[in-house]
Amino acid sequence: MSGSTRGTVLISGASIAGPALAFWLGRYGFDVTVVEKAAALRGGGYPIDIRGTALEVVRRMGVHSQLREVHVGTRRLTFLNPDGSPITSLRPAALVGGAEGSDLEVPRGDLAEILYDAVRDHTEFLFDDSIAALDDHEGGVDVTFRSGAKRTFDLVVGADGLHSHTRRLVLGPEEPFHRYIGYCFAGFTMPDDLGLSHEGVMWNRPGRAAALYAAGDELFGILSFTRPEPPFAAFRNPDAQRDLVASVFPDEEWEIPRMTAAMRASDDLFFDVVSQIHLPRWSAGRVALVGDAAYAPSFLTGQGTSLALVGAYMLAGELATAPDHTAAFTAYERSTRAFVELNQALVTEGNAALFPSTPEALAERNDALRRLTALPGETERPEHSALTLPAFASAT
Repeated sequence: MSGSTRGTVLISGASIAGPALAFWLGRYGFDVTVVEKAAALRGGGYPIDIRGTALEVVRRMGVHSQLREVHVGTRRLTFLNPDGSPITSLRPAALVGGAEGSDLEVPRGDLAEILYDAVRDHTEFLFDDSIAALDDHEGGVDVTFRSGAKRTFDLVVGADGLHSHTRRLVLGPEEPFHRYIGYCFAGFTMPDDLGLSHEGVMWNRPGRAAALYAAGDELFGILSFTRPEPPFAAFRNPDAQRDLVASVFPDEEWEIPRMTAAMRASDDLFFDVVSQIHLPRWSAGRVALVGDAAYAPSFLTGQGTSLALVGAYMLAGELATAPDHTAAFTAYERSTRAFVELNQALVTEGNAALFPSTPEALAERNDALRRLTALPGETERPEHSALTLPAFASAT
């Protein structure tokens, strides 16, 4: 490789996986550029979890104490009947298999900002731009940016999410790799007029769920619903997303009207599908993928952020120690795929039971909630810690 001690790497995406990968590549002496289509670092977003092996990643990054300072510490999740009356309240860890006292729950925007601050001094960031075309050849990857700029890098990594454009450029359309689990959801912030604090409430009707989640001074609304096919046409059209969500929640029940109004007015709407990405390989030539772009597990697993952090650590370490990028990409996939697949499989083990799609399933879930402090089979998950981080070569 050329241009620096290790080589030049372009990363597409500045959310979680991208800056985490930039951190480790910078430690190993690579010259890193991150391109992000948004005009600035994206803040906001509902709280996300860091568990198991990923906790060791953030410890090795030296940001664990900063994340602990913004830890949300949700104390309870209350399930509601359609009229808003409570069914029961449970500890969140009892539902998702977390380890209370060690897991981290932080607002997504806070995690993104902490990661950005950790890499900004040694990483070039190109905001308000994206990759338009890639020409992968023996000497590197010629990149044409949406802005019209052209540059050549030794390697390119797509860390640009579930609907990765980088993946599309090198492996083709998303649809063959997209495993839809049957749900869509919209997340947004809204005024906390209910006095909630460090807690969540979830309302259900068959095929529909609404949740309010209080974290710190912010209240996050989530509207989720079943749909037979993913609405691909709405993925890049916020107006279509708002119309679709509002059409599914017409009820004058509980806080639904206020939530749909807040969703329409929100300037931080996040809409997506509950889906996974399953690829036959995570790289092609000099281009690799990491995080949701390579192996999105779906938010039902609660492991998307953790897989992104672990995957970034493993990919960077293999690039730092392997004799060339081909061997590194092979080793990255060989060492990490089993861990990814174990966590992706969590979604088949009952997590979707929290979002019942039929009256019978909803009644069964509610009965289970009333009887138990955890749903059947919902205990601490060994899958979260199934990969032991290796110690790669010392940073330069």
